[in-house]
Amino acid sequence: MAGISTNTHPSTAAEAGMPIARSYTGPLVVVTLLFFMWGFITCMNDILIPKLQQVFELQLWQAMLIQTAFFGAYFIVSLLYFIVSVQQGDPIMKIGYKNGIIVGLVVAAVGCALFFPAASLASYGFFLGALFVLASGITILQIAANPYVAILGPPQTASSRLNLTQALNSFGTTIAPLLGGYLIFEGVAGAAASSGAESVKIPYLALAATLLLIAVLFKAFRLPRLHSAGTVVAGSGALKYRHLVLGMICIFAYVGGEVAVGSAFINFARLPEIAGLEELEASQFLAFYWGGAMIGRFFGAVALSSFKNNLHRFLIIGLIGCIAFLTVYYFMGLDLALIALGLIVLNVVVLLLGGYIPSRTLGLFAATVILLLVVAIFTQGQLAMWSIIGIGLFNSIMFPTIFTLAIDGLGKYTSQASSLLVMAIVGGAIIPPLQGAVADISGNLQLSFLIPLLCYAYIAYYGFAGYKPKTDPSAV
Repeated sequence: MAGISTNTHPSTAAEAGMPIARSYTGPLVVVTLLFFMWGFITCMNDILIPKLQQVFELQLWQAMLIQTAFFGAYFIVSLLYFIVSVQQGDPIMKIGYKNGIIVGLVVAAVGCALFFPAASLASYGFFLGALFVLASGITILQIAANPYVAILGPPQTASSRLNLTQALNSFGTTIAPLLGGYLIFEGVAGAAASSGAESVKIPYLALAATLLLIAVLFKAFRLPRLHSAGTVVAGSGALKYRHLVLGMICIFAYVGGEVAVGSAFINFARLPEIAGLEELEASQFLAFYWGGAMIGRFFGAVALSSFKNNLHRFLIIGLIGCIAFLTVYYFMGLDLALIALGLIVLNVVVLLLGGYIPSRTLGLFAATVILLLVVAIFTQGQLAMWSIIGIGLFNSIMFPTIFTLAIDGLGKYTSQASSLLVMAIVGGAIIPPLQGAVADISGNLQLSFLIPLLCYAYIAYYGFAGYKPKTDPSAV
């Protein structure tokens, strides 16, 4: 069962002085804004890389330091958080999830605001520092918000809630390249083209203002105070839970595999033996990869929800699928819409095979991705390209499902465990360069997809077996 056991978690409604049957719909809607915002901000890095590479005349590896600064913050801040938790007790368990979220929003807003002096001084190092501060705030948000959503309702539907919020996160990653690209390259570039990095000021100041506005909203909104009413303990008790440790490796593998596949897609689609696309056209197909994750997360939110009537599940999933089909048909034509529909049907079939059980569904999704990667490695043409695109649909439920499985039953160590899981997101900074190195050394980009394949093999293991809690009695 995904989520946090109400028998072990100290933050149940009763212990917080709230009615057991309280509805969390309103708070969940407010928290969902966070997931959208950090998805949008994270994907803005894809716009910054070519922009700052041009402004500062950087080599590609230097421009990629944008991702290093960003994902590096996840690791460093989470590590520092864990060290403080071991020595002094969990900070967020002390101040409450709501206040932890507000702190993260304010820090992220400061990071966005630092883009203004970075652009004025035309300093690439300053930009990297601003990105680090920005990502530090998002790291704190992740540490606080993910477990908050997991416990914001019945534990048996924790995976469903996280899938729903992650779907909005994917919506942010889908529209960020469109809106961010317009603002930075076209919307304000006409007046600021001669000023180099000046065009990033307005978008990031707008993001800073939005984050502060959400922080004020959180402060004013009466959210449930879900934090420990007892003693906040120090020590590294979370690491005594085997399924958490294996879950950390799983998050590392998942984020690394997802980012590696997405990062390599444009070069993959440009290969003459695959599709021979130009960069702009390939980037449009990349939207299918990330958009697929959004659609799949909506499917997962419904499939792993508490609906007692399966007919209701089928009707909602069918409606989502129809909307996706019609959207692709409207923008891309019937041929591509039919291909997308085929992948959607495959996704739904695997969901059904999962029997609405989060762990089994995770294992089956990872196994499906492995098959898609094998096809992409050993075939050519449209079949290989669409096999890679289809991976997005099956990535969909992985992060929220791994997260809820890993923190299941951790009780007072839940927030500490969250910091460890967020630390593991550093896989996004390590696996992609490793795949790139394999491609460079072998001279075969297709063969390099063996690296993410190994990542998904581990995810399949975790979904089928590694998730099972085996607790050291001294941890409780």
